[in-house]
Amino acid sequence: MKNYDFSCLSVCFDDEAGKKAAELFADEITARTGERPKLLKEPAPPCVRFVKGKQKNKDTFTLKLDGGVLVITGEGIRSFIYGYSYFLRKTEYSGRKITLIRDISGEYSPDKRIRGHQLGYRNKNNTYDAWSIEDYRQYYLDIMMFGSNMVEHIPGDDGPEKFKHMKYEQNKLCFMGSALADEFDLDFSVWYPNDEESLEDSLAERREFFKGCPRLDTVFPPGGDPGDYPGDEFVERCIAISRELKKIHPNAQMWPSAQKPHSQISWGQDFMEKMKMLPDEIDGIITGPNRAFDIDELRRLLPSKYPIRLYPDITHNVRCEYPVHFDRDDWHYALATGIGRETINPRPVEFREIHRLTRRYADGSVSYSDGSNDDVNKMVWGDMDFFPETPLYETLLDYARAFLWELPAAKAADGILALERNWIGDPSENPSIEDTYLLWKGLSDDCPNALSNWRFCQLLFRAECDLIIRRRMIFENNLLFEARRILSCGGAEDAVAVLETEFDAEYKELRAHVDMLAQRLFELIGMQLDMERYGASGWERGATLESIDLPLTDRAWYLNRLNHAMSLEEPERGKFIDGLLNRNKVASDEYYFSLAEHGFGVLGEPQQGDFYIDFQGDRVSVNNGSIPMSQLKLFDHHSFRCKLGGFTIGVDYKLRVSYRKAKYDFVKKHTVTANGKTIYSGKQYGGEKNKKFDSDYLAPDTETATYLLPADVFENGCVEIVISEPTVGIMMSEFWIIKA
Repeated sequence: MKNYDFSCLSVCFDDEAGKKAAELFADEITARTGERPKLLKEPAPPCVRFVKGKQKNKDTFTLKLDGGVLVITGEGIRSFIYGYSYFLRKTEYSGRKITLIRDISGEYSPDKRIRGHQLGYRNKNNTYDAWSIEDYRQYYLDIMMFGSNMVEHIPGDDGPEKFKHMKYEQNKLCFMGSALADEFDLDFSVWYPNDEESLEDSLAERREFFKGCPRLDTVFPPGGDPGDYPGDEFVERCIAISRELKKIHPNAQMWPSAQKPHSQISWGQDFMEKMKMLPDEIDGIITGPNRAFDIDELRRLLPSKYPIRLYPDITHNVRCEYPVHFDRDDWHYALATGIGRETINPRPVEFREIHRLTRRYADGSVSYSDGSNDDVNKMVWGDMDFFPETPLYETLLDYARAFLWELPAAKAADGILALERNWIGDPSENPSIEDTYLLWKGLSDDCPNALSNWRFCQLLFRAECDLIIRRRMIFENNLLFEARRILSCGGAEDAVAVLETEFDAEYKELRAHVDMLAQRLFELIGMQLDMERYGASGWERGATLESIDLPLTDRAWYLNRLNHAMSLEEPERGKFIDGLLNRNKVASDEYYFSLAEHGFGVLGEPQQGDFYIDFQGDRVSVNNGSIPMSQLKLFDHHSFRCKLGGFTIGVDYKLRVSYRKAKYDFVKKHTVTANGKTIYSGKQYGGEKNKKFDSDYLAPDTETATYLLPADVFENGCVEIVISEPTVGIMMSEFWIIKA
C-alpha cells in the first residue's frame, strides 16, 4: 500500500473557521514532531488545506489527496476538526518525519447523530476534578478525534472549599465548559437530577444555571439514581423544566431518562402512560443503568415521535450495568478484588458486542464516565457511533497512532487487546498475563519517553497490576496447599508460620513500580489511585491501590481462623481445624457450589431475568480476613435455579444455603422447590439454623439455612432446585447438597 511523506508540512485556510482549525492542527503536529507547521496563504506540498464547502450536515467532511496536498472540506470548525483528526489517525511519526499510511480521500459522514461522553467535573470521579479548563480543552479535542459531537457536564455545589483537587466551583466549570464547547461547535448537555426541593425552587435554581451557560443543547434529568419521584410526577417536572429551559435557550432540548428508582415498583408503567400523552416539551428519552425497560421494550412502547439516546456505562467493572463479561458476570473474584470497580479498563471487544446489541434502537449515545480510566472505551464507542463497520483492530491502530505515537502502532493495539484477554478466567491459570506484561514492559524499555504519556502509563499500570494478582495468587495458593498438608497432621503453629511467609524481592520490586506509576499518573493528569496520597473520594472511585493488596486467596482467612483455633483447647481445636479443612469437601454423590469459585456455567440452566452480583471482594471493610473467597459474590435476584444430577437414589439429602443475614420480617413467601415440589415456603430463609457452623466458617453478616430434600423429590438422582422470593428477592453465595 502506497504511503505519503508529509514531513515539514504546512497548513493553509480560507476563512476564520479554517484558521482556527489550522492553529489546532498545528498544535497537534508540534506535540508529535517538536516542529510547528507554517501557516500559508497558498498550498505548497506537503500541505493540509482547510476549505469551507457545503456538506450533508456539519458532521460530514470530505478529504481529497492531490499531489501532496490534503484538502479538508467542511461546513465549519466541527467538521474541520474531524477532518484533521482523521489525518492524525492515519499518520505515523518518527522524529520530524510524518508518514500518511494510505490515501484517505473520500466523504465521511457519521452513522449516529448523537455521539458523546459525560465528563462531569465533580468530586466523585477519579480524574476530572483535578483538571484545569485547559485539560478539558485538550480532552474535548481528543474525543472529537474519534467523532464526538457532544459533551455532557454535571451541575452542583462542589468546589475548592470542599475538595482539595478542584480549581473552580462546579457550576463555574460548567459555564466555562459550555463556552469551550461552543468554540469547537460541540453540543453541550447537562446531567441535571431532580432534587427534593419544591418545583418553584427547583425551577428558580435551574433558571439561573441555564442563564449561565453560553451554550446549552440538552438537559438530561435521570428518572432514578438519583431521584425518587413517581414516574408521572417525574415527567411533569421535566415538562415544567423544559418550558423554563426553552425561554432561555429556545433550541435546547429536554431528554429525561427512563431510569427507575428502586423504591418505585410501578414507575415504568406510570412513566410510559404519561409519555403516551405525547408531551411536546419532551424531545427524546435516555436509557441507561437501572433502566425501567430493556432497550427493545422501550422502543416498542415509547411513542415513535421520541428518539432514544443510550447512556452506556463504559466506566465500571462490577456492580454496574455492564460488568466484565456482561452476559454471564463471571469475572474472576481475584481480579475483581485487586483491580476494583473503576480501574483502568480497556474492554474494546466486549463494548463492540454491547454496541452491536443496542445501536439499532437508538439515535446515538452519550456514555456514562467517571474519569479517565475508560479512555480506550470512550474512543472505541465513539468510533462505532461514527463508523460502525470499521474493524475493531483498525480503531485500536488509530488509537495508537493518535495518542501513543511514540510506540509501534501494531504493538500498542495488540497490547490493548491483550489487557482485555488478561481478564479471562482464573489469573493463576492465565499465563498470557505474563506475556502482556512483557509486551508493555518492552515498549517502556524501548520507548522511555512514553512514560511522559499518561495513556501509556495507564496501560502499563494495568499490565503490572494484573501480573501482581497472578503472581500473588500462585504464591499464596502454594502456601495454602502446604499449610493444609501441615494442618492435616495437626501442626497449627507450623501452618501459621508457612502462611506468614513474605513475598520475594521480585514481587516487592514490581509492587513498588506500581506505586511509582500511580505517582506519575497523579502528576500527569491528576488521576487519584488511592485515598491517602492522591485524595480519591472513595475506595471504589478508581482507587486501585486501595484494593490491590486485599486478600485474593483464603490465606488471610485461614490465618484469622487459625488464630481463633489457637485460643481453643483440645479436642475442640482439632474438631475446629478438621471443619476448616473440610468446609467445602463433599462426597462424589454430594454437591458443593460457590458462585465465586465456580460461576454459573456449572448449574445446568441459565438464571432468569436481570440478576445482580453484589461483589464483596473490593470492599475494604468486608474483605479483611474475615470472609472466605467462596462468599465474595452474592447473587441478588428474585429467583435462583439449578439442575444437578449424580445423587444416590433412595437417599434423603439436605440443602444448606449461605445467605446474607435475614433483615425483613414482612417476607412471607420465601420458597424452595425441588423438582417442582415445595420443600419450604414461609418467612425469610426459614430452614434449620446452625449458629456454630455460621460463626466458625462463614463471613460476618451471613448465615446458613438447611432444608430437607426427601429421597422422593429426586428423579433418578436428578433434581432441579429453585429458590425464590417475589419482593426483596434473595441474596446467596453458596450451597451444599449433602446426605441427611
